[in-house]
Amino acid sequence: MSTLTTPVRARDGVLDLPLVGLGTYGLRGEAGYRSLRSALEAGYRLLDTATMYENEDEVGRAVADSGLDDVRITTKLRQQDAGREQEFCDRSLRLLRVDVLDLWLVHWPPGGQARPDVWEQLVAAQAAGRVRAVGVSNYSLDQLDELTAATGVTPAVNQVRWGPALFDAAFLEGHRQRGVVLEGYSPFKATPLDAPVLTGIARAHGVSAEQVVIRWHVQHGVIAIPKSGDPGRQARNRDVDGFALSAEEMSALDGLGR
Repeated sequence: MSTLTTPVRARDGVLDLPLVGLGTYGLRGEAGYRSLRSALEAGYRLLDTATMYENEDEVGRAVADSGLDDVRITTKLRQQDAGREQEFCDRSLRLLRVDVLDLWLVHWPPGGQARPDVWEQLVAAQAAGRVRAVGVSNYSLDQLDELTAATGVTPAVNQVRWGPALFDAAFLEGHRQRGVVLEGYSPFKATPLDAPVLTGIARAHGVSAEQVVIRWHVQHGVIAIPKSGDPGRQARNRDVDGFALSAEEMSALDGLGR
């Protein structure tokens, strides 16, 4: 089971986030709650939710009922809620049943714009001790730079759609140069799982194509947040410590993005 973590900038220094988390989109109601509990039982310690997912209550209840005190929760501000940041911070804190949000992101650039004024409100929430780490989702490198130039604070994380077929070396390196941790959502939708190079590598290691995709993320230092409500798939997706991809295999998978 994956136990690797990566540090992200936080109010009190650094916040260690697991390199394999669970995307929770669609996990709602009692069925969603049960899926979240199974994920926690399988060892997941990073859950990714958002105001838009309408399941912060289920996520908060699952974590509270688990009795675990080491689970990191990410939530996100909808772009249409720009201008009401503190109200929705309060709402997320209440629904998630926590005193401090671990990681709060701007879900999409509001109106396609970087919006430093919105970013300033997340930074203010962090300074007030309501949030440990703040970041964005679906932002370009230029938009990250705009936020930094306007506020002096660079997002700790940028969550984007990511996978081998979307690999962009310059984009990844640009985040590293800025000290921004890249986090990838929809890792399986972003890459055809029947691609011969992927299935060949999976056979060589005796694992699934999905496990190869997650291991590829981990070895690039990119947080992967695959989504599944099935306990068996949840466990398999997280079980990526028992093998390593060679430099040649990593390069071959990177090539799917060309």
